[in-house]
Amino acid sequence: MARCLFCVEEMKVVLTWRSLLLKKEAMTICERCEGKLKKLAGETCSICSRELDKNYRIEDLCLDCVRWEKDKKWSGYLSINISLFHYNEFLKDMIAKYKYRGDYALAEAFVPFLKDKLKDMNFDLVTFIPLSNERLMERGFNQAQALTDLLGLNTVELLTRLHTEKQSKKSREERISLPQVFQVTKPDLLKQKSILIVDDIYTTGSTLRHAAKALKTAGATEVSSITLAR
Repeated sequence: MARCLFCVEEMKVVLTWRSLLLKKEAMTICERCEGKLKKLAGETCSICSRELDKNYRIEDLCLDCVRWEKDKKWSGYLSINISLFHYNEFLKDMIAKYKYRGDYALAEAFVPFLKDKLKDMNFDLVTFIPLSNERLMERGFNQAQALTDLLGLNTVELLTRLHTEKQSKKSREERISLPQVFQVTKPDLLKQKSILIVDDIYTTGSTLRHAAKALKTAGATEVSSITLAR
């Protein structure tokens, strides 16, 4: 009997003619755990996917993205980020187990949700946010690259990353004011191409915008991203 990848409880799988005919993807998490994943819904920011609040928006943008787009140094680099879930305590714990404790199998649970979003996105090349060599040695794997592997995406390593202090230890202001930490490795592949970046979490948007700026400056026509959490 299959076990939930999150809580490890046994899952009862009920087979029907409909599920067999549609070849529904095998369940990897139980209904209780799936219920704790809070999908982003309703009206969302047209750039970062944040759920829009009437007191924290201007037209179709959240105030964070308004600030980014008003800054000439950052305006127009990231076209859109699609995020799947709220970064609540349950998802925070799951991503921590996956990202920091090396529970690689947990990533499989997110694959069906990512595939559902990806089918509506247009792009020429897929890449992922790289780790510095030091961080890669520390963790043993790149969590964003692992997601692309499980999705079966053909990726191109377009960026390298300089080693810096962990982003989680920095304030929003510190993240935004960081110098460029990415370098483009294959600029010849970027000309007139639309690039999709895969990462795990969108927090301030600093990491993805740094990456998008590097890619567009090197010749990409458009850069979008997809993340698990916002």
